[in-house]
Amino acid sequence: MPLPELTQHEIYRYSRHLILPHVGVEGQRRLKSGRVLIVGAGGLGSPAALYLAAAGVGRIGLVDFDAVDETNLQRQILHGTAAVGRSKLESAAERLRDLNPHVDLVLHEARLTSANAMGLLRDWDVVVDGSDNFPTRYLVNDACVFLGIPYVYGAVFRFDGQVSLFATPGGPCYRCLFRDPPPPELVPSCDEAGVLGVVPGIIGTLQALEAVKLLMGAGEPLAGRLILFDALTTAFRELTVHRDPACPVCGDVPTIRELIDYEAFCGVTPVPAAASLEVTAPELATELETNRELLLVDVREPMEWEVCRIEPALLVPLGSLEDRFGEIDRQRDVVMVCHHGVRSLRAALLMRDAGFPRVRSLRGGVAAWADHVDPAMPRY
Repeated sequence: MPLPELTQHEIYRYSRHLILPHVGVEGQRRLKSGRVLIVGAGGLGSPAALYLAAAGVGRIGLVDFDAVDETNLQRQILHGTAAVGRSKLESAAERLRDLNPHVDLVLHEARLTSANAMGLLRDWDVVVDGSDNFPTRYLVNDACVFLGIPYVYGAVFRFDGQVSLFATPGGPCYRCLFRDPPPPELVPSCDEAGVLGVVPGIIGTLQALEAVKLLMGAGEPLAGRLILFDALTTAFRELTVHRDPACPVCGDVPTIRELIDYEAFCGVTPVPAAASLEVTAPELATELETNRELLLVDVREPMEWEVCRIEPALLVPLGSLEDRFGEIDRQRDVVMVCHHGVRSLRAALLMRDAGFPRVRSLRGGVAAWADHVDPAMPRY
């Protein structure tokens, strides 16, 4: 298919590209004909989408199902204060169309799943993964391998970031680097662990750079290389990643030939018995008034404890819980507490398995306590 011509207005708009030796008119025409799908319009997807649109990529797809929350604004620069409560896709589309009206936007307001991934990812030249969880990363990787589409990977955690390129011909895939997911109890979310806002900006911009290079056929792609970024030292490191001949997806004899249940694979499928271990915030407030022997154990980190807490409570970060079992009376009623109720439920299950007979978890964590019991409690 012949490359699309540039209009006079596009020539003027992209003039700083056209005078570059590795871009020129042909490179800009390649960008105009390019199709990039971005999974997630959040911290990584925001800078990626902005720079891809500004660069003149002809068609950009966005997959997201969330609404803008005020806590997003510290890092998700596609969105502004006026967009709080709105669909992220609506907010993103408004900003991107203002940035570059020449770009064709394709919006998919949906959660990416094994049921829809092949259909949503098909017919794109590059997929940029802006997700923040392991099930989606494995899902995107496997779908890209099956479809033969390059997968631009990015991830952030607190002050660190990673970026690489997977699923290129002859190159490694994400599973070659991470064969198995880590235990879910060792993987706090962004809500739980925090992230310095500028870090996803840096990683997402590098993801956009990789997509632009791929579309233009310029430079050296990141296939087979993993870039590690440390914001506290402003240091980049590069690791070599080899294709694994025994990889279950892209190896010589693949054992996974279709999309699977990635929630179950990553161990995040809800536990059926978990509901019986939970107590709601209003129920806990009532119990605290009548049961003075009820013990609250807060499994968040000290930095979170400083922001807000339910008093009185014992602070025992989840990572040190097993080592501090001896500090908790096995005969008392115990309620575990965290930010949103995820870590506390893991802690309750861990304690139940260790022989604590009367342990529960605060459903929704301190966020639910602030919503239903103490509106004056700071939210984060």
